[in-house]
Amino acid sequence: MILIDLNGKWLMKRTDQETFLNAKVPGSMYNDLITAGKLADPFYRENEYNALKLSNYDYEYTHNFEINSELLEQDKIMLICEGLDTLAEIFINRKSIAKTNNMHRTYELDIRGLLVYGLNIIDIIFKSPLQYVDKKQKEDPLNGDYIPGIPHLRKAHHMFGWDWGPKLPDVGIWRPIYIKAYSQGKIDDVYISQIHNHGSVEIDVRVKIQKTYAIATHIIVKITSPNGEYIEKDTFSNLLKNHIKIQIENPLLWWPNGFGKQPLYNVETVLLSNDVVLDSSSYKIGLRTLNIHQEKDQWGKSFAFEVNGVQIFSMGADYIPEDSITSRCNKEKTEKLIKNCILSNFNSIRVWGGAYYPEDYFYDLCDKYGLIVWQDHMYACCVYRFTDNFKENIIAETKDNMRRLRHHASLGIWCGNNELEVAWADWGWSDKFSAELKTDYIKHFE
Repeated sequence: MILIDLNGKWLMKRTDQETFLNAKVPGSMYNDLITAGKLADPFYRENEYNALKLSNYDYEYTHNFEINSELLEQDKIMLICEGLDTLAEIFINRKSIAKTNNMHRTYELDIRGLLVYGLNIIDIIFKSPLQYVDKKQKEDPLNGDYIPGIPHLRKAHHMFGWDWGPKLPDVGIWRPIYIKAYSQGKIDDVYISQIHNHGSVEIDVRVKIQKTYAIATHIIVKITSPNGEYIEKDTFSNLLKNHIKIQIENPLLWWPNGFGKQPLYNVETVLLSNDVVLDSSSYKIGLRTLNIHQEKDQWGKSFAFEVNGVQIFSMGADYIPEDSITSRCNKEKTEKLIKNCILSNFNSIRVWGGAYYPEDYFYDLCDKYGLIVWQDHMYACCVYRFTDNFKENIIAETKDNMRRLRHHASLGIWCGNNELEVAWADWGWSDKFSAELKTDYIKHFE
């Protein structure tokens, strides 16, 4: 496995201008303009309105990188874009290779045959989100309380304005971007599940492999406890899908804040062929059962997190991005916030559906400090038209994020959306919008 890091120093400019400015990736257009002294902080006085005007333009990001002969010889060469915000066209050596339309997805693009030995160039053009939603809204009016038409774009809705935040529809390469090249095979997916018995836990590590051609493969799974003890299991298998089961005796259980400690186990998976390491992965997990307990009562039904057989009275709050400019958020800010939640006796936290699926470190911190995460999917206060293209797009988005987050000890529940059900029932949407759109809601979420 060969990785080429494309993060760091880039150049950027408005496409209708000539002069490039220094840019930082991961980052964003607003942050780069602020750093270059071309935009005053949007949070100061009425600067928000000047910033909003800049979102009517398209922007270009460009970067040069070196490629050696070893990488060019690999069977597979993929460009991995973990986050492009949002309407992007990607060029490798001036050749267009893909267009994207979803901030919440990871894009893996085959670029073998497009690279050359030595100097290469990547360009990414970001189209104006304001121009896009305005055009779509004229074609098909939906809703959007602050900037009409936002349901047409899979982009963090709060960027178009909310009751707590300004209108700052940013663009840019907001998460890591890199090249991954490999031969023979790689780990495609690792899915870890648990079966709890009295005094033991069976870990089922499901390893999915991609092979470029038929090869003999060997998988090693190593589980290391919080006190450094480990169990290792070798499996010689040529299957593309493998179940590797490991029994853990006297497990150290993970508990929410206030109910116990938060021990974490490390699960490392290594793929080999002829004793050569092809790929590896590593996950931190907590050993626990966690479900929703419901039983009939005089009001209807109860609803409680049940952890390791104990019902939890949930105490917490909504989590929204710490800054409207995503590139100004970081692990240090988030950890300070999570620590304050713990000091306030929180045991749970809800990821609100009008923003984006947070960074890995957010969930790592919730694992570490013991906050159960109520995780919304990213739909909020909007009417969505359930077309075939929309369906295909959101299925890919859901797979990307559920696979990324499902192993976390803190992950307690996935919730469909923010306030859409109550809007159809009590906010007059049934009178305002068509029966077809109401049916689309049922198709989308139920």
